[in-house]
Amino acid sequence: MLSFIENHLRILGEVGILTRDTFVQAFKRPLDLRRIVLEMYNLGVSSLSITNVTLLFTGMVIAIQTSYTLGAYGAKIYTGNMVGLSIALELGPVLTAIMIAGRVGAGITADLGSMKVTEQVDAMRALAANPVKYLVVPRTLALLVMVPALTLLAVVVGIFGGLLMAVFDIGQTAGFYIAHVHEQLTVHDLFVGLGKTPFFALAIAIIACYNGLNTTGGADGVGRATRNTVVAASMTIFVSNFFLAKLLLWL
Repeated sequence: MLSFIENHLRILGEVGILTRDTFVQAFKRPLDLRRIVLEMYNLGVSSLSITNVTLLFTGMVIAIQTSYTLGAYGAKIYTGNMVGLSIALELGPVLTAIMIAGRVGAGITADLGSMKVTEQVDAMRALAANPVKYLVVPRTLALLVMVPALTLLAVVVGIFGGLLMAVFDIGQTAGFYIAHVHEQLTVHDLFVGLGKTPFFALAIAIIACYNGLNTTGGADGVGRATRNTVVAASMTIFVSNFFLAKLLLWL
């Protein structure tokens, strides 16, 4: 039991050191903007389909379930209010981050893990190149930009999914649904939802890069590190979401 706790405390310490080094290197010149833009495309734009499809059908399901539940109390007219608020505050940011953790986090770990087991990372150090500067910083900055952008787009798509069900299944008009969404959502609600996304992005990037740079054991080790990234990033997102929600609502 003691060794288990010591091992996890050691990992937390190493993750903290990697986070510190990432921020230090991010402010050191030169900054490879071309590499960052490339990572924004590889990690962000390529994830558009999975995040948008996820939130589209989530919005549709929420609209159906909400209308069914509220209909028992004669409050079906508030379907738009519930869909807009739940997606903007919680489901949009969290589900987008989970999808990115599964797709992008696993990909980052696999890439860096393959470089580690084939000794490419050691070769970079031998050439006096900092792996954090050239491997971690571009991916982290790209995710810090793209996760909020993807979340905002996913929120719009999710609300649109609710609109489809409101019109074709519940029997409301598009204008009625949009009016109720607009009535419920405020700038504060969007701030609370989107305010969590940079923390999710940082968690995904650091966990994925840490597992990738510490991969051992060849191809089996790469697969194990990838699995650990998805599990750890997902759990971190769910746990941090609670504390971030409390903090942002208080602010």
